[in-house]
Amino acid sequence: MEGLKHEIAVVRKSLFDEELLNDNYKEIEQLEDDDNPGFLEEVFDSFWSNSTQLLASIEEDMYKTPPDYISMDKNLHQLKGSSASVGANKIRITVDIIREHLKEENLEIAKGSLRKLKMEHTTLKFKLDDYFQLLKQLGAAGP
Repeated sequence: MEGLKHEIAVVRKSLFDEELLNDNYKEIEQLEDDDNPGFLEEVFDSFWSNSTQLLASIEEDMYKTPPDYISMDKNLHQLKGSSASVGANKIRITVDIIREHLKEENLEIAKGSLRKLKMEHTTLKFKLDDYFQLLKQLGAAGP
């Protein structure tokens, strides 16, 4: 059990050291308790569902002829807000970069940044899924 607790601490620390997450995540984390087990995972399940749809819409709008800049900006703004609220730091930063490229009408550079955004999204999802699995193992092990 001590080995598992250590592994959880190391994984959690890496999420912050790699700046995948920020302090907003810690605030949500504090809302989970015995009356609300799994709250954090539920918040992120909702985030993954919503953000995956937004990414698909952004990509579709980006590759339209002509690109739908208004829809892209609306969806990027929404993704920025939701990623900021859950503490998904690298996702939020990359969204800002894409929005800046689009304001400067650098569509091809924005497309490259979108690929990076999708990679950041996938990386965070896999790492958090692993982290949540470790937490479940600890919970199943009991006090």
